[in-house]
Amino acid sequence: MKLVLSFLISISAVFPAFAAETAPPLQTIQSLDVPRYMGTWFEIAKYPNRFQKQCVRNTSAEYSLQKDGTVKVLNRCQLASGDMDEAEGQARQIGGLKSPKLEVRFAPAWLSWLPMVWGKYWVIDLDPEYQLVAVSEPSREYLWVLARTQQVDKAKYNALLQRLKAKGFDLNKLELSPQGS
Repeated sequence: MKLVLSFLISISAVFPAFAAETAPPLQTIQSLDVPRYMGTWFEIAKYPNRFQKQCVRNTSAEYSLQKDGTVKVLNRCQLASGDMDEAEGQARQIGGLKSPKLEVRFAPAWLSWLPMVWGKYWVIDLDPEYQLVAVSEPSREYLWVLARTQQVDKAKYNALLQRLKAKGFDLNKLELSPQGS
């Protein structure tokens, strides 16, 4: 019993140090006009992740609103072979009609009843013109910077990076996504 008690005391003594280093809860934008968000977005940068390891350039996402209110998601990227890879998914808005929180799944529709197949897709930064966006999820494990064009204005991109840093993102983890040729 003494061993368990001393372990619990040592954990509680260390925990505040870890808590001080954690970022505050991730904030989204105020509201999202989903129909205006539809269309093609080019990946400008991202946190590296396992499901995009095969992508070497020209990564994009195309969103289209469906009659039932869901969003069809078509992600594309170019492989090292030069071939294009595609993944089709579905997104749904969580909350009201202006909610910037969505969930997305790429698993087959018959698995959509399982909560674990839905990933969080939170719009955390978006310019008023709907031209440059940052998307993440509460744990900040994933991050994507997307734009309507393959190249973005450097000043606008740098300003976005500073806002992401203020939200607790590690900019050293951000990897540029080559676009073109």
